[in-house]
Amino acid sequence: MATDLEFNKNEDQFKQLVFQLQSKAKKTRLGGGEKKIEEQHQRGKLTARERIEYLLDEKSEFLEIGLFAGDGMYKEQGGCPSGGVVAGLGYIKGRLCMVVANDATVKAGAWFPITAKKNLRAQEIAMENHLPVVYLVDSAGVFLPMQDEIFPDKEHFGRQFRNNAKMSAMGIIQIAAIMGSCVAGGAYLPIMSDEAMIVDKTGSIFLAGSYLVKAAIGEDIDNETLGGATTHCEISGVTDNKFPSDQACLEYIRSLFDKFGVFEKAGFDRIKPKAPALDPQELYGLMPIDRVKPYDTVEIIRRLVDDSEFDEYKALYGKSLVCGTARIDGWAVGIIANQRKVVKTKKGEMQMGGVIYSDSADKAARFIMNCNQRKIPLVFLQDVSGFMVGSKAEHGGIIKDGAKMVNAMANSTVPKFTIIMGNSYGAGNYAMCGKAYDPRLIVAWPTAQIAVMSGASAAKTLLQIRVSTLKAQGKTISKEEEEALLKEITDRYNDQLSPYYAASRLWVDDVIDPIETRKVISMGIEAANHAPVEKFNVGVIQT
Repeated sequence: MATDLEFNKNEDQFKQLVFQLQSKAKKTRLGGGEKKIEEQHQRGKLTARERIEYLLDEKSEFLEIGLFAGDGMYKEQGGCPSGGVVAGLGYIKGRLCMVVANDATVKAGAWFPITAKKNLRAQEIAMENHLPVVYLVDSAGVFLPMQDEIFPDKEHFGRQFRNNAKMSAMGIIQIAAIMGSCVAGGAYLPIMSDEAMIVDKTGSIFLAGSYLVKAAIGEDIDNETLGGATTHCEISGVTDNKFPSDQACLEYIRSLFDKFGVFEKAGFDRIKPKAPALDPQELYGLMPIDRVKPYDTVEIIRRLVDDSEFDEYKALYGKSLVCGTARIDGWAVGIIANQRKVVKTKKGEMQMGGVIYSDSADKAARFIMNCNQRKIPLVFLQDVSGFMVGSKAEHGGIIKDGAKMVNAMANSTVPKFTIIMGNSYGAGNYAMCGKAYDPRLIVAWPTAQIAVMSGASAAKTLLQIRVSTLKAQGKTISKEEEEALLKEITDRYNDQLSPYYAASRLWVDDVIDPIETRKVISMGIEAANHAPVEKFNVGVIQT
């Protein structure tokens, strides 16, 4: 446990980070700004966030995905807050679903590269968890100045329509409402859904707007006649029903959800939830802001799990990784967490906190296999510097044991959830179920740092490379110039370590207050419970 002085210092620093998170989130939720919001209202339209709030059950939880997508990106184009789209998990008539709503206050809802990436992430979550999807469409289509980064590649704009078709074949319900513009290729998204509604006078859908029609075939026609609600509900039959307002359209969607049948469940175990016996607010004081300081990860776990009860697996072996079972909001979970305090083996070896050693990798692989055998979802709590290096580790087979852990984790078929609490460096990120290993949800605390190695290590390595290059060119560098260069490299690298840098690129789904961790895991498992679990096969394991 931290001393009172350390605890208070940690708490003060952490609460400042949480305040910064809340301020940044509040600003981001304004989308294109208050003026653009007012323009929506004057046109008789709700904003994307207002539509979602109206659609979802009153006072129910909403787990937003990708709030900080696009953060700090596209500055030359004026930015793209939240990627110009709002997405997340919420409840309609008590049924959990994915909602995706274009934000017309951001560049008229136009698609930037990050918009496509975020939409595909939302669809991926729906597909993995067999969740119904509601699309609230209000978009001007592809942002033409960047079309080469949005249009033609495998994971670009067109992939969403492929996903529409695949989800339909999987039996996943998709409902769409056209509540503004719906143009060109984007027109396929609502019409490839099971049912498509349109709002009269504000909704329109066509492959080409009136200006393009005039340029292409010389026909003079206005957008409403070309592709408005009356046209598509009464003449073409493209849309199914029209509504006089956003609210009426959203009420109809709610009525649809009220009549869905019950689908097969995975069957994860849940009992009546209990709050942690130890105060979760103490997380702020127990977690050091300084990323090299040690702490006892078990104390963190006890403030996240029900009744603070944690049954540790092989507690006396492989102690640099903590493994064990617990409950979070009633759900049974298997937890794998990096131990950040220095530990001592029975052989007398001192093991550094946050480092994965052979014995701990071996233990974690076995624990992951056990959880798959017992149908228990996995939670990874990351604060990892990497695997142990050096001759002793190499001779002891660290690569073999690391491969065993990665194999078991990658082939795991029970849902995985990753919380990046602190460091997430190099191969440690991979072994602890980083983004590349398909966690159902992956979120970061404000203390997270994500990169191939720590800022200090990377900056020194990059400096050595730069100095060697200059010397090869016959140039010399003074001590002062070297220090200035080191600072420049360190500052740039540290910017990339930020959890917001990761969130802007959707390497993580969100940056959260640690107090929200239980909610993320609970809603994540509830979503995962909608999809039956496949048989686990670990393949060839390195013994």
